[in-house]
Amino acid sequence: MTDAAVTTAPNVLVERVLGTLRRGEIALALAIVAILVVLILPMPPWLLDMSLALSVTFSVLILMVALFIERPLDFSAFPTVLLIATMLRLALNLASTRLILSHGHEGTKAAGHVIEAFGNFVMGGNFVIGVIVFIILVVVNFVVITKGSGRIAEVAARFSLDSMPGKQMAIDADLSAGLIDEATARKRRRDIEDESNFFGAMDGASKFVRGDAIAGLIITAINIVGGIVIGVVQRDLTLAQASHTYTVLTVGDGLVSQIPALIVSTAAGLLVTKGGNSGSADKALIGQLGAYPAALGLSSALMGVMAVLPGLPMLPFLGLAGVTGYAAYRIAQRREQQVAAEAEQAAAAAAPVAEEPISAALTIDQVRLELGYGLLGLINSDRGHRLTDQIKALRRQLATEMGFVMPSVRIQDNLQLPANTYVLRIKEIEAGRGDLRPNMLLVMDPRGENISIPGEPTVEPTFGLPALWASEAHREEATFRGYTVVEPQTVITTHLTEVMKENMAELLSYAETQKLLDELDKSQQKLVADLIPAQITVGGLQRVLQNLLAERISIRDLPTILEGVSEACGYTRNVTMITEHVRARLARQISDANTNEQGFIPLVTLSPAWEEAFAESIVGQGDDKQLALAPSRLQEFIGAVREVMDRHAMMGEMPVLLTSPAVRPYVRSIIERFRPATVILSQNEIHAKARIKTLGQI
Repeated sequence: MTDAAVTTAPNVLVERVLGTLRRGEIALALAIVAILVVLILPMPPWLLDMSLALSVTFSVLILMVALFIERPLDFSAFPTVLLIATMLRLALNLASTRLILSHGHEGTKAAGHVIEAFGNFVMGGNFVIGVIVFIILVVVNFVVITKGSGRIAEVAARFSLDSMPGKQMAIDADLSAGLIDEATARKRRRDIEDESNFFGAMDGASKFVRGDAIAGLIITAINIVGGIVIGVVQRDLTLAQASHTYTVLTVGDGLVSQIPALIVSTAAGLLVTKGGNSGSADKALIGQLGAYPAALGLSSALMGVMAVLPGLPMLPFLGLAGVTGYAAYRIAQRREQQVAAEAEQAAAAAAPVAEEPISAALTIDQVRLELGYGLLGLINSDRGHRLTDQIKALRRQLATEMGFVMPSVRIQDNLQLPANTYVLRIKEIEAGRGDLRPNMLLVMDPRGENISIPGEPTVEPTFGLPALWASEAHREEATFRGYTVVEPQTVITTHLTEVMKENMAELLSYAETQKLLDELDKSQQKLVADLIPAQITVGGLQRVLQNLLAERISIRDLPTILEGVSEACGYTRNVTMITEHVRARLARQISDANTNEQGFIPLVTLSPAWEEAFAESIVGQGDDKQLALAPSRLQEFIGAVREVMDRHAMMGEMPVLLTSPAVRPYVRSIIERFRPATVILSQNEIHAKARIKTLGQI
């Protein structure tokens, strides 16, 4: 083997060891194992000195973190840290006990310089003083700090568990109201769980400190008694020498252990007493103790009185009186400045608002819902779904189904309306109204039969069907009988849905059309650039889309519509002809929308005679084409359509009227006036793979 290989092998081994120690979980595991090893193996005095210094440093670090954290949950690992710190102190206690009992006869340096220094410094040459100081530290730690913080942690854990359901309900309510999103709700729920787990763990962790204090007392007693016995019996020391040596070592050992324990107990007390205070401990204390200048002023006056009492030293009380008096003056002065600034801001906010320009009166609400004062409770009602939530869902539904973004609905009260009446307005014009009973349910029979439960007869406002207002107590009975049960909020939403579908064409403005084009994918922008304005203007495209929406055809597949417009513009500029070509391109979508539950399109065809009559009645050329059908023939056609469609409606069918492409727009212009829900299709709009069933002929 070469010298280079011999040199490289140890370096690689060292690098691997250091790399393993850099991993946090490995380092922590090795530290825990080291603590357990100390419980078994002896430790030299120099290593014990380093370990005791580490224990004190670790305790001070814990206290500083507890002081500077913003809230208790920021130090949620405290119970684990407390366990590790307690195990470290107990392991060092055992190591020092082994050194004291085995080498105590050699002098006070037997257990290291740290224990010797603590023993001599505190005892001052008198071991009785050292024992008393040690006992006082143990009492302060065990009886005062540990007992109090343990009780606070116990109560906090209990109240945290008891309040969890209420906090969860509050989060659910905020989420339902739209005040927070799902991510914030999950975070708040996790914080509640973490808080409950933390205080529960702190309740148990306080037992570590209590057990540590008891173990310290027992170890100290064993060290003193056992050391004196070993020194006198085995090491031939006098009773005075053994008592002095082993007492110094034992008290020093106890102080080195109890001081870190006292620091950690104080940190635990600070952590659990922080409670609902936010911010570091200094901000909470100074901010709250200094928030009342009158209290500081009275304290200053009391200190001044005590300074002049005979027998009391004047300087300390007089100095404290001056400090607290100056602090009270400065805080009061700062409070007055703050109040003056707030008053100026309030005055500025209360300044007269500039008069609203007259042009603001010209603004028109696209969609407005006016409610009588008796229906205002439906907006934020706890019963059922809230009206505002249902309107939000409606806007999303229309965007998905029709490709049309419904304008925002303005909801306002109208004292001129009857208490239980609502009005729907489209561009300030009334488009529908109805009467509701806010605390009742609307019950309808889908079979059209009489409703046999008690209630107030009425007419359903959207479709004009017979219905009944029933109380909430009859909900279960109505559902059992197969009736349709609707809440008042849903009645308004259903009515609004139908009104929106009837007026979608009118609500699709030039700006909305431009917005639809702008929001297309980048891959479609080249098509838009080639089409507009070279082949058709935005206004022309708006009219095509309005024609589609007027017959409730979804414009969500806007790229296909633009392709159809581009093709049609090659031979015509007539908006009606362009619309008919686009409808043919949307044949798959239109056929699917009119397919019934049985999987076919029910058709009623236009007879050849009527096809010929319509074709011969079209006069004019190009954009000037119009229908010139004799009034008598027009009435005859209307009667025939009503007869056939009503007959199939009685049979439960909603057939589609099928015509030729040339006459479809003109047939539609007639039928939409007396049967607007009837769908009129041409042969070009029936997809090749669609299943059809002819039910009759007009």
